[in-house]
Amino acid sequence: MNAKKETMIEALEKSLGIVTPACKKVGISRQTHYRWLDEDEEYKKAVKELNGVALDFAETKLHQQIDNGNSTATIFYLKTKGKERGYVERNELDLSSSDESLKPTIINLVAKNVEETV
Repeated sequence: MNAKKETMIEALEKSLGIVTPACKKVGISRQTHYRWLDEDEEYKKAVKELNGVALDFAETKLHQQIDNGNSTATIFYLKTKGKERGYVERNELDLSSSDESLKPTIINLVAKNVEETV
């Protein structure tokens, strides 16, 4: 990977993956960035690995809000990360079972629930 692409990767990391400010900092067009993504697998892989940086940043901010006593942030966290412990507002069904004998049962349960709410 050439130096300009490496500089772009660094700029993307600093901008939390937001393309426009990273391109401006490096002095390239957005089209160049997207062309590099299409043409260079190594560059594409490096950009994809940056997706976690923005998510880590957001999770850090969420935890800071929880630490500061923000009840909305706490509720959001429990609804998303605490599902296994019962912090849910609705039940979810996984219809992706590979056991074909279960699918008619699951479909009947879903249909029954729909009829009851109508």
